[in-house]
Amino acid sequence: MIRTDEYFLGIAGGGSRTVALLADATGRLVRRVEAGPGDVRVLTDRALLVRLREVARDLSRPAAIAIGLAGARDLAQWRRIRAAAAQVWPGVSCHATNELETALVAGEPTGRGGRRATSATARVLVRSGTGSCCYVRATDGRTATFGGWGHILGDKGSGYEIGLRALKAVVFYYDRDGTWSALGQRLLRLLQLKEPSDLIGWVQAAGQREIAALAPEVFAAWPVPVAQRGNERAARQRGPTKDTLTERDPIARDILEGAAHSLAKDAVGCAKKLVRPERPVDFVLAGGVLLHQPAFARKVARGIRALWPGARVAPLGRESAWGAVVLAQRMGKAERGSGILA
Repeated sequence: MIRTDEYFLGIAGGGSRTVALLADATGRLVRRVEAGPGDVRVLTDRALLVRLREVARDLSRPAAIAIGLAGARDLAQWRRIRAAAAQVWPGVSCHATNELETALVAGEPTGRGGRRATSATARVLVRSGTGSCCYVRATDGRTATFGGWGHILGDKGSGYEIGLRALKAVVFYYDRDGTWSALGQRLLRLLQLKEPSDLIGWVQAAGQREIAALAPEVFAAWPVPVAQRGNERAARQRGPTKDTLTERDPIARDILEGAAHSLAKDAVGCAKKLVRPERPVDFVLAGGVLLHQPAFARKVARGIRALWPGARVAPLGRESAWGAVVLAQRMGKAERGSGILA
């Protein structure tokens, strides 16, 4: 029998923000809360506790909690999360994991009657936001990751890498050609800087999030054909404008084509860790870069299909925090079956 008075809390945190969803036993959303970054690699124990207290404020007490945070890849980090959760929600069971698992669970195919059968032998999460990583789960329960080394050692195809490559490219071409590119002008306007040399001081003080925040300017300068940018007929009626020209900034084109190729190769490399190339695999695109830049996501999808024929590629259809809600519900159901929950 379903207890309709029970609530389940799902929390997913990444390099830019933490999202918490409180839902009832039927999956109906009760409340959504958004807080600051949730990467356990950069959060001290005290900062992690503060973040969870931000989430808990004004929320009803849940029956079970699942928390998936960036950087939580081992038992030590899971223990840290559970210890902090125990201080905020004493006596409430908590499943600790990483944001990759919550996103992959959120993307599980479901129909009217629950989970729908799929012929895929594995599902691969391809995540590109502030950082990037790929995560695969086979039908037998085995998992593996590709990437996830942080912005210094990895994060290929991420918002951070796109922003950093843009900075390096505009100063390189400035040195080589003696002219400041259109992309460079965009970056200076965004940062409210006057001269190219002002970038030296800015980048020395900038963190991962600040550099990743430059990525939208690279996408804005990307030479995308009109047909991929919306209403093609309306664009033809307007005639060629700055925003509808196919070719705009070749620097942006090179950066984003390289990023898309990296993500596609990493996604396939991740799948190969557990599955033979000829087997059917579902690839799920997630993260702010892939979900907010559809033309870029399509390019990544084409790259995956070229490297893995027959691959099914689709964007994540709902927030990854919903995957944490599902995990909390599953834990609550298991505990109720064992008699732990009254």
